[in-house]
Amino acid sequence: MKPADVKQQVLMAVEAAHSKQAQNLTVLRLPEESSAFTDYFLVCSGSNPRQVQAICDEVEETLSRAGFEPNHREGYDQAEWVLLDYVDFVLHVFSENARKFYDLERLWKSAKQLTEQDLKSKRATAKKTPTPVPVKKAGRKTLPAKPAVRTGAKKAAKAGARTATKSAARTGAKSAAKKVSTTRTQAKAAASRSAKSKSKKG
Repeated sequence: MKPADVKQQVLMAVEAAHSKQAQNLTVLRLPEESSAFTDYFLVCSGSNPRQVQAICDEVEETLSRAGFEPNHREGYDQAEWVLLDYVDFVLHVFSENARKFYDLERLWKSAKQLTEQDLKSKRATAKKTPTPVPVKKAGRKTLPAKPAVRTGAKKAAKAGARTATKSAARTGAKSAAKKVSTTRTQAKAAASRSAKSKSKKG
């Protein structure tokens, strides 16, 4: 999916979360050189379990109307940390205590924080002036028609590329679903180490 399309999805999710009074909403652009399985994190919190679920419901319904469904969801019933994985971005909705405890912003401190204006902006693309091609005067000789075999081969190659791309996308989605709990595991481990360190100092 094009980066502009992904930004549009994230912006839709941000606006949907805001409509349910999501608190401390942060958008993180994960660094390309990291081993992250997605491009963006949308992190926010709710003051109680019902609000946490309401935020998730609104985001899911808004994106569903636009034709986007989550590849994976996790933690909805407990409503402490709800995760919706849209492959190109992941929504994390926390309770207030869980947000402080896991502190994803600290865990992913190498990520860049974006504003809504950043999501709305589009990179201006410079228009290239086409280079004029010199026209040769037609002579007596006429160019031979393109061989049908070559044309057929090109069409077959394009069809094969499209099939391979779709297959890779499905494989990537399945892989992302398996890896989506990685962030949760990392956050829990980091929080556990922090808690042990504090207890030793005490």
